[in-house]
Amino acid sequence: MPFSFKSTEIPEVIILEPGVFKDERGFFLETYKLSEFTENGIEVDFVQDNHSKSTRGVLRGLHFQQAPRQQAKLVRCTRGRIFDVAVDIRPDSATFKKWVGVELSEDNKKLLYIPEGFAHGFVVISEEAEVLYKTSNEYSPEHDAGIRWNDPEIGVRWGTGNPLVSEKDAGLPFLRDLKYFIPLL
Repeated sequence: MPFSFKSTEIPEVIILEPGVFKDERGFFLETYKLSEFTENGIEVDFVQDNHSKSTRGVLRGLHFQQAPRQQAKLVRCTRGRIFDVAVDIRPDSATFKKWVGVELSEDNKKLLYIPEGFAHGFVVISEEAEVLYKTSNEYSPEHDAGIRWNDPEIGVRWGTGNPLVSEKDAGLPFLRDLKYFIPLL
């Protein structure tokens, strides 16, 4: 069951639509297949899986890890709906400070591939949502970093004016205040 790979306005960020087999029993789909990913230019070894559950209006992000522990991510929503966002934080990139967002849901079954060099976040737009994502590096507290979800220089249009944000995320710096960046790969 092949995947469909679609580049976004930032070509390195890719929306994947898996082939879905449905019948009277339910459905079956593949969420990752090394050979198809490699054939389509995604050559990443995923080493950790994460799972979060959140309620409506919860905004998580914008997170990333510093070198040498940067993370590529493969994100999917298995329950509910989220608006998922990737922000290019590579200072030498033609798309530096640009962002792309896509709705991921249990119904559309889309996945979002986010390469290293991007900050990631999402907001829950259903009553509850469960999000699963693969990462290319294990979580490292020493390399954990982020930028403020409402950074005016980036201007993500989250679709919510008053999200529920953790104390940690509310205190993240603006991009202009970061003293370091992920180097280009």
